[in-house]
Amino acid sequence: MKVALITGGSRGIGLAMAKAFAAAGYAVIITSRDDARLKKAVGEVKGSAGSVEGSICNVSDPASVQKLFAAIRQNYGSIDVLVNNAGVAHELLGVEKLPLETWKRVIDTNLTGTFLVTQAALPLMKAGSTIVNNLSVAALQPFAGMSAYNASKFGTLGFTKALREEVRKQGIRVLALIPGATDTEIWQQFWPDAPRAKMISPETVAQAVLHAVSAPPEAAIEEICIGPTAGVL
Repeated sequence: MKVALITGGSRGIGLAMAKAFAAAGYAVIITSRDDARLKKAVGEVKGSAGSVEGSICNVSDPASVQKLFAAIRQNYGSIDVLVNNAGVAHELLGVEKLPLETWKRVIDTNLTGTFLVTQAALPLMKAGSTIVNNLSVAALQPFAGMSAYNASKFGTLGFTKALREEVRKQGIRVLALIPGATDTEIWQQFWPDAPRAKMISPETVAQAVLHAVSAPPEAAIEEICIGPTAGVL
């Protein structure tokens, strides 16, 4: 059975991907910092063709990441799919008013967290494995009041491209997931009244990711772009 690790898998796009991969027969591991949410998510995913387990992990904490991967190495031995999905946003604030603590929290989670998890995962990945980094359209399009979020996503896109070049010869694929506006809870952090009806669903994004990951190894897929940009809302 193939193994998929999805960080931030207790809600939104992460939870939708967990359900899609489990239904496709994967052994799925999802992480979250919230124990109650994690248990609820595991209960929602159970009953699919594959299996699911949850693990508490703060992706911005090196010790927490190492603990996660020590357990994965012991229980599974390898990883076939890594989805770096854990991420946070922040309220709309101009640079002059953005607290340093907010800047650090967003960069540490979205950018450094992706680095830490990927670095720990690579020794467990072999030819034919796939890494998917969930970037959002904010990796391509700047938004006023979202400097920390934009910086984290632009930075992760750069990391994704560099990583792709590094592991290409190992037969490991690296995909940049760039969804447009998706109907998830993250909007509550900066735009509570966003028009959700015009957004794509997490399930649509999840199916696109599963399709890309399931493509033959020689498929020249580097980016998964799907759905509307925030500018059309």
